[in-house]
Amino acid sequence: MAFYCNQRARRGDVFFGPGVPIDDVRSVLTKDSRFLGSSAGAPALTARLPEQTLAPLFQASPLDSSAASRGATAAALAYLLWGTLPLYWKLLDGIPVQELMAHRIVWTLAVVVVLQLLRGRMGVLRETWAVPANRRAHFRGGVFVTLNWGIFVWALLHDQVIEASLGYFLVPLVSAGLGRVLFQERLERLQKIALALAGAGVAVLFFQIENPPWVALGIAATWCSYGVGRKRSDAGPISGLALELAFVLPLAIVYLAVMAWEGAGSFGTIDRVTDATIIGTGVISMVPLVLFAYAARRLTYTTLGLLQYLAPTCQFLVGWLVFGEPFAGIRVVGFIFIWAGIACYSVGTLRRHQAGRR
Repeated sequence: MAFYCNQRARRGDVFFGPGVPIDDVRSVLTKDSRFLGSSAGAPALTARLPEQTLAPLFQASPLDSSAASRGATAAALAYLLWGTLPLYWKLLDGIPVQELMAHRIVWTLAVVVVLQLLRGRMGVLRETWAVPANRRAHFRGGVFVTLNWGIFVWALLHDQVIEASLGYFLVPLVSAGLGRVLFQERLERLQKIALALAGAGVAVLFFQIENPPWVALGIAATWCSYGVGRKRSDAGPISGLALELAFVLPLAIVYLAVMAWEGAGSFGTIDRVTDATIIGTGVISMVPLVLFAYAARRLTYTTLGLLQYLAPTCQFLVGWLVFGEPFAGIRVVGFIFIWAGIACYSVGTLRRHQAGRR
């Protein structure tokens, strides 16, 4: 899952969604431009080179408002689905996280392969695999996405949904920090303020001696590391995910085979509803990504980046209002600092967007 937007004013690199770097968005707009067909009346979209400034790929005009509206609806649905995933995973409470992750890898890859077959895009997978740099990038990506999924689901099943949401709130800010450290990218004033506020919020949360924010930091770190690795591949989000899961598939199959041999597996031993829910983990992993790919062809980077906060906001509300997780005292103070940082970051994003349109 993904929900981050690392705006880089000089390089034009932006990260969106569940490990969906801007390079993936470019792929949706170019190599995968036939993804779901073109919308009526929508002009052809072209990718901008990394060295170009952050100008929107698609300037909606009155004639294009219908396409932009459909894109916004698709993006909102994608982020809302990502944000309400805790409700789905709670249905599988009681099954070991390792087993759930193994099943998620198997069934998600199965759904991806079926989707690519239906689209006639299996050749894209072979082309991506043929490039050694892509294989190296997606091997690392497979490791990081599996770790991220595992931490996230562990948090959900151990009543730490609010903490998991914090991790995804932090992702854009951590991405900006990594951009400065790893790529020597210039940070603007509001970005520096945003990072300082987020750092203060995390420091405040460490005063929760019984529950420091290790889960949130783990989610943010693994997802941002995943995004950095994906910058080294030209694969689209769906094809890239297929290759990443292919690398970790053998481990998942061996684990499930051992569990079945020992009679300790959950699949096929509880009831059909549980079996269907386990299989459905592949569907819930893919549907938001399909919606996101559709939206990426119809919206500007800025719009996608701002909509991303729907996901952790929904997760936060589910944890607090639905599952009744505690949200008081020092935890509130820490979150306020981080939300203030996000507000600064978003204002900076909008200012750059407006400057790019002049």
